[in-house]
Amino acid sequence: MNFEYRGLPWNIVFGHGSLASLPDRLAAMGLSRALVLSTPNQSDDGLLVCGLLGDKAAGLFDQAVMHVPETTVQLAIEDVKQKRADCTVSIGGGSTTGLGKALALKLGLPNIAVPTTFAGSEMTNIWGITGDEGKVTGRDDAVVPSLTLYDPELIMTLPAELAGPSGLNAMAQAVVNVAAPDANPMVSLMALEAVRILSASLPMVMERPTDPEPRCEALFGAMLAAAALGTGITSLHHRLCHTFGGTFNTPHAETHTVLLPHCVAYNAAATSQGTARVAQAMGVTNAAEGLFDLAARVGAPTALREIGVMESDLDRAVEVALANPVVNAEPVTPSRLRMLLQNAWSGASPAPITSQQ
Repeated sequence: MNFEYRGLPWNIVFGHGSLASLPDRLAAMGLSRALVLSTPNQSDDGLLVCGLLGDKAAGLFDQAVMHVPETTVQLAIEDVKQKRADCTVSIGGGSTTGLGKALALKLGLPNIAVPTTFAGSEMTNIWGITGDEGKVTGRDDAVVPSLTLYDPELIMTLPAELAGPSGLNAMAQAVVNVAAPDANPMVSLMALEAVRILSASLPMVMERPTDPEPRCEALFGAMLAAAALGTGITSLHHRLCHTFGGTFNTPHAETHTVLLPHCVAYNAAATSQGTARVAQAMGVTNAAEGLFDLAARVGAPTALREIGVMESDLDRAVEVALANPVVNAEPVTPSRLRMLLQNAWSGASPAPITSQQ
């Protein structure tokens, strides 16, 4: 066995009530003027953090939105400078964490992440900013949060109907790092455990929405899945998700949920060993079908048409996705990709797409 592995500079605190330790942890890091970030819908959570921080809070910026628009980043930069912030505290999901990463990238600002969903962005060095030309992404260790506080109590407010897609977004981060050629064994350890935990806990979150235990399990699984993505790879699946998000503004988690089974089926022939390991971790015989069925079981969308994509958008999506070369286990051609997207748009059961089709 030959492989190389380098971990990211994670600084993780996981536990019930861990948010309360934030003021002391900021002081230990030598930080004293935190700009708190949130979405408009979570401004109350942002104000709660401001209250917790007291004189260590520089203020609240509550304009974070999906896909991190460049215009929002510029507004936040102005707020950072005006309020003389020396760090950010992002409370929320991937939209807010993504804004904190963008500020770290552009200003070198330490960012503290407090996740309230299963998005997992806080565990990766991947950043994304959407401008007039679509979504641009990259990897830079500078955007990895200086501190991440996982407080399972904060996940209790996540509505069950959002928890399913959020958890399947996390599942995608793990699956692509198992169902891959030459998967890194260190990354696969985290990814397979994430698949096992998430496939077991997400249905329980739906069935017992007020029970903290399944949510705590799912949060841990999401953390492992994101850690796998942070030190692993992306492929066709993530390219397509960024394409639809950046070009058509589709909801991030739901886009991952719909596309994942079809991308797994597309790559199944080239990643047979890894795909079989995903199925085994899920306790099913077919990974793609198992993921499709899991989405339905947790009440998540299973068709692109359910999340605002028009059938007429599919040709444009193929064009955008293939504007740059995509690294993927199975060769990607325009015709095969168009068939994949047609299946995903209609909500058909995921199936392999051969080069002869």
